[in-house]
Amino acid sequence: MATQTFTTSTVPSAAAHLTDEQVEALGAELDAIRAEVVASLGEADARYIHRVIAVQRGLEVGGRAALIFSLFPPAWVAGTAALSVAKILDNMEIGHNVLHGQWDWMRDPKIHSTTWEWDHASPAASWKKSHNYEHHTFTNVRGKDRDLGYSVMRITPEQEWKPTDVFQPLVNLGLSMIFEWGIAIYDIELEKVKDGTKPWPQAKAELMGLWRKARRQLAKDYVLFPLLSGPGFLSTVAANATANVARNMWAHAVIFCGHFPDGVETFDEERLEGETKGQWYVRQMLGSANLSGGKLFHLMTGNLSHQIEHHLFPDVPSNRYAEIAPRVQEICKRYGLPYTTGSLPRQYGKVLRKIARLAFPGGGKSPATTPPAQLPTPTRRPLAVPARLAS
Repeated sequence: MATQTFTTSTVPSAAAHLTDEQVEALGAELDAIRAEVVASLGEADARYIHRVIAVQRGLEVGGRAALIFSLFPPAWVAGTAALSVAKILDNMEIGHNVLHGQWDWMRDPKIHSTTWEWDHASPAASWKKSHNYEHHTFTNVRGKDRDLGYSVMRITPEQEWKPTDVFQPLVNLGLSMIFEWGIAIYDIELEKVKDGTKPWPQAKAELMGLWRKARRQLAKDYVLFPLLSGPGFLSTVAANATANVARNMWAHAVIFCGHFPDGVETFDEERLEGETKGQWYVRQMLGSANLSGGKLFHLMTGNLSHQIEHHLFPDVPSNRYAEIAPRVQEICKRYGLPYTTGSLPRQYGKVLRKIARLAFPGGGKSPATTPPAQLPTPTRRPLAVPARLAS
């Protein structure tokens, strides 16, 4: 992995027509939505996350129990399917969102961002630093958001092309299959050790932390539970590997569709200078994309199918994104901003097309931008500070 080099974009932003006053008015509207939702959190939300955790644990126990008899094909299929869904729920709707602090308001020490650990190669503390802070603060800012290509792929034409980029369609396929491990190693920032901006002793300590987590994951899936199958040891190993690959490829597809399809903008680093809250909100909306689908689909994506809403309000419980989404879409329409969304096959097809196009020099394509418009400045809504936030 090497440090990425970027050029300045010449493509105008879809928000170029907004005045400073309109941007701040938009920000005030979004602040009001967040305050309203947070103030209404209560017992129904708590029941939701407890129910999802119970379902996930039931699927995992049931799947692993079925795999004790993994030599029997129906048991192998049922156990692998149940374990795959359990791992997806654990990572997407539970782990990702708990670690964002979405459920900290319950003050439940068992479901809290400071105590939760997940079925994932990345230690929770390492992931929170790279994802919660670096990615969500610097979303799609070239040179600051390392999630742009995860240091191994070119996914924006402003990124300098290297001959090795011609292999990135294959790299992407490989990454999708081992996604949790790729993220875990990526979080160590080994490229910074190579260029001298990160001391090796620090990286070594982080690698040891990763190994302590990784060996537990490997022992659980490929030694301890397979041993319970007796003569079915190898078939259970295969089932667990299949469940892990299914989880990795699903998470990869959902995450890439939320960040890299056509219509999603990236930004010059200068954008951060003096950035206001309203400007930050606009960057989140333009740097994210949603996926359309039903309730079960949204659950299985960890509600990252509402990626725009998640980037606007990363610490708001994910079960509320569906009710927020129409209001955000209406704001985008009123201010002349795009609200990028589409089905999973459609959006993932665009992602794969972009990865293939950018495997070669150039590859730039100017996105359609919204023409300047005379937009009304909406009335600012009073912002109520919820008691739990004030405390």
